[in-house]
Amino acid sequence: MKNNFLNVVTFISKRKIYFYLFLSAIMTTITAILVIPSLQYYDEHSRFISQIFSVLSYFGPFIIIFFYCFIFCTYLFLFYQYEKQRYIAYRIIRLSEEVQQIAEANFDKKVIEKDENELGKLADSINAMIIQAQRAIEEERRAKQIKNDLVTNVAHDLRSPLTSILGYLNLINQDQYRDEIELRYFTQIVQSKAERLHHLINDLFEYTYVQNKEIRMANYPINIEEMVNQLAVQYRIQLQEAGMEIRQVSTAEDPITMGDGNKLARVFENLIQNAIRYGKEGKYLDIRVMEQEDTIEIAISNYGQPIPSVDLPHIFDRFYRVEKSRSEYTGGAGLGLAIAKSIIEMHDGTIKVESSAGKTTFIVTLLKMKEDNRL
Repeated sequence: MKNNFLNVVTFISKRKIYFYLFLSAIMTTITAILVIPSLQYYDEHSRFISQIFSVLSYFGPFIIIFFYCFIFCTYLFLFYQYEKQRYIAYRIIRLSEEVQQIAEANFDKKVIEKDENELGKLADSINAMIIQAQRAIEEERRAKQIKNDLVTNVAHDLRSPLTSILGYLNLINQDQYRDEIELRYFTQIVQSKAERLHHLINDLFEYTYVQNKEIRMANYPINIEEMVNQLAVQYRIQLQEAGMEIRQVSTAEDPITMGDGNKLARVFENLIQNAIRYGKEGKYLDIRVMEQEDTIEIAISNYGQPIPSVDLPHIFDRFYRVEKSRSEYTGGAGLGLAIAKSIIEMHDGTIKVESSAGKTTFIVTLLKMKEDNRL
């Protein structure tokens, strides 16, 4: 309320304030001249009024001063109320003009907030709507950029193997090979490129499904430690070919979670494949399973080149790759980690990455199965 009073007073010009003070003084004098004879008349003809005056006479001139001040302040209050109505009308007009500018898509402008009354609340609401509109516009721009990036990345990843397939098929159709050995070599290349296309298309479909929550999820108890042990055996040959050794540590006593085993296996397969692909220099791949009161934590570490700090915040974005050339020989399509993150989130878990000089660790946290589900 104090701010509202100051806003109204500030709205009034100094010349007007002096005029209102002068006018209030004159009208107070006129009112006193008109009222005092009436009071004297009642003093002479009314015993009750006479008694009141006899009591007030003890205060002497203070009563007269109080009377004048009361009338003077009353007139000032009436003038203030008049100016307050003018100020409200002015603010409504200004508010209307500002809203009109915003309606013309000028979302960088905000309504000026001065009051703590209904107009101030209205200004706050309009500004909140502007912020929401700005966010919606930004999200639309981001969605458009994502769409453009999606088309560009998919076109690039599809075009490279498709170009190789068409090129080698043309060589085969035109009999441009020396012997059957070279023909077999050409067909093997075509097959490997076709498999890459098939893998990419499957990744695109799976990413779309998990993003739209359309994928069907099984829900049954899974022993995470047993799953990790099975995957370690499954990738034994690849680890040997890469010259790496797997080291497993588990401090969990009962690492059981509820979820879809196939989907979770897909996550850990992707993390192990990445550790093998990018951690060959370190020779070791560590898998650590730890158990907290309500969660299970699985950490997969490699000791190759660290992920640059500028890339860490985007490592789980779809089509994002640390290696920017998008060569098929230095990585996949950039969907694996995005799919992994979506799958973990569908299990109400989290996944994060930590990378420093000489060590990169992906940490997956899943909820432990509740005791009620064990019965």
